[in-house]
Amino acid sequence: MTQPAAGREPRFPFTAIVGQTPMKRALLLNAINPRIGGVLVRGKKGTAKSTAVRSLAALLPQVPVVPGCPYSCQPGDPQEVCQPCQKVGRSSSPSARQVRIVDLPVGATEDRLVGSLDIEQAIKSGEKNFEPGLIAAAHRGILYIDEVNLLNDHLVDVLLDAAAMGRNYVEREGISVSHEAEFMLVGTMNPEEGDLRPQLLDRFGLAVEVDGVFEPAARREVVRRRMAFESNPFEFMDNWADAEQAERQRLLSSQRLLADVVVPDEILELITDICAEYEVDGLRGDIVMYKTASTIAAYEGRTVVDVEDVREAALMALLHRQRRQPFQQPHLVTEQLDNMLEDFQNQQRDREPSADNDPGNDDPGDSDSDREPDPPDDRPEDPADAALGEEWFEIGDPYAVQNLQVQPPDRRARRSSGRRATTISGTSAGRYVGARVPEGPASDLALDATLRAAAPHQQTRRQVSEDDASALLIEPWDVREKVRETHTGSLILFVVDASGSMGAQRRMVAVKGAVMSLLLDAYQRRDRVGLIAFRGTGAEVLLPPTGSVEMAQWRLQEMPTGGRTPLARAIYLAMETLETERMKDRDVLPLLVLLSDGRANITLAGDQSSNVLTLPDEVRQLGETVAAAKIPAVVVDTEQDFIKLELAKNIADAMSARYIKLDDLAAQSLADAVRRELPGERPVEDLAPA
Repeated sequence: MTQPAAGREPRFPFTAIVGQTPMKRALLLNAINPRIGGVLVRGKKGTAKSTAVRSLAALLPQVPVVPGCPYSCQPGDPQEVCQPCQKVGRSSSPSARQVRIVDLPVGATEDRLVGSLDIEQAIKSGEKNFEPGLIAAAHRGILYIDEVNLLNDHLVDVLLDAAAMGRNYVEREGISVSHEAEFMLVGTMNPEEGDLRPQLLDRFGLAVEVDGVFEPAARREVVRRRMAFESNPFEFMDNWADAEQAERQRLLSSQRLLADVVVPDEILELITDICAEYEVDGLRGDIVMYKTASTIAAYEGRTVVDVEDVREAALMALLHRQRRQPFQQPHLVTEQLDNMLEDFQNQQRDREPSADNDPGNDDPGDSDSDREPDPPDDRPEDPADAALGEEWFEIGDPYAVQNLQVQPPDRRARRSSGRRATTISGTSAGRYVGARVPEGPASDLALDATLRAAAPHQQTRRQVSEDDASALLIEPWDVREKVRETHTGSLILFVVDASGSMGAQRRMVAVKGAVMSLLLDAYQRRDRVGLIAFRGTGAEVLLPPTGSVEMAQWRLQEMPTGGRTPLARAIYLAMETLETERMKDRDVLPLLVLLSDGRANITLAGDQSSNVLTLPDEVRQLGETVAAAKIPAVVVDTEQDFIKLELAKNIADAMSARYIKLDDLAAQSLADAVRRELPGERPVEDLAPA
């Protein structure tokens, strides 16, 4: 058995990873040219994302550093903020070490990330010195964020700012410092657990999708190599040492060649045309494609960028930047890209003086203009469904709904997560914004605030204390705990009338479009949503409260229309659902959105009502119960008949809910209606009885 060398750690060889070519390629390109801006790896669990990142650190050439330097300073060129380097001077002998990979945990705080006051030094000497954070540790190395989509948005913003500027600026706790922050940023995420905001997605240079589907032969090879590595890791590493060294030398030669790579003007024109064709917002996509294509050429040993380099760069640089429809997962339409590249190559051949005019190249079958448009994906009518009076309607165009800012009704600490409302965190996660006297034992000690509370009393305490050994005398009433700020979401429960009357004049199309508008906002804000539909003789929870708004959108699309209107059952089921959620989570911030014309013709007991021209007493009583439970609600009246009964308005009055007509259902009107009814958003004057 091969014995490990001193200080040698078992690392799975990068070149031994089976498949996953796009991921490995993106990591190598960032290793050659860190100014590409990092890479975001999207894929399900068990697809070698973490293994590839850690293997890359072992593959990269060693870097020279000053021994004991917390900033990984370049030998002979120390940073001003680095006291260890300033003490040893420029004459210290450098040492080489493996590229450092720094893990950023999901629960990390801002002071741990950017750095903070050195408390130990402040206690001993009273001086304000800077204690470097994880960004400083990652300088000239790799900063790895697993499950980056679960990281607090504020930390992601700070991190990406430092990565883009190559420098970390810290202004906190009475200190003002900055230091170099050149690192390779790698983030991994599972899309099933939620996505990053588009603004944050755009900050990553490249993005790749990791496929978890392997051919049987590849799966067997993965198992063989993994078992061999676990049986004797160092022997397995030795077997792949030649391949690792060859790849390492290729990286070094690529870095040297990168400065000599030339991007012709026509290639630059092609890059910008592609970004414009894909409607990429901003210019970051163009710049990243330029850098990536140059790096690909250097990696292939060439000094001139060609069309294939641009194609590969586009696949990685535009995957997460192209405009998407609501709830559409990132997926680059390669046919459009291939057509542009083919047209470009044809134009280049035509410009060549020696080019032959081959009539065979003008194949009308290859022309986009000759292609027939795809037929609309309309659901065919099933005769069985028609007999039941059921219809299916498409979802109307979603509105440009403004952000629905929700403010909790109190300052109570909450443990729920989300991105809609700012609240005090009930956990140790979140941004440290202040300190307070704990009501019980301090669960999250604010050491800096504790020291500040105790500092003014040191002279007095030493005069009466017999303890001469302690550098600082702290009393129990000096202790402070951290106040952290985080974000929380809401629970929006949609109760949609799917009875036959909603099919008249295609009202369901507009109703689905309204629901879709709020679903889109909920998707961006990480709200939880639920969907109840009522038709026939009962109400059904089509989607229990969940964070998967994509599933809500699918349920909305598949929801049929037809039958009678069991409104009482729908309201009763909605209250049951919200009460269950309140029992599960006392911090939930609910909103009930009812979309109906109010013409209830099925009682709570399931009997048919004889009078649909007035609001049944049981519906009114259920509405009053909603109001008594202080459940914020919005009632959208879908009635469009010539004679207006305004039954939905009576329901809104019983619920103390905001009332809005479908005819006035513009995007701004709906957004205002919902925002005014969410907790903490309703104006005082609207609470007065009519």
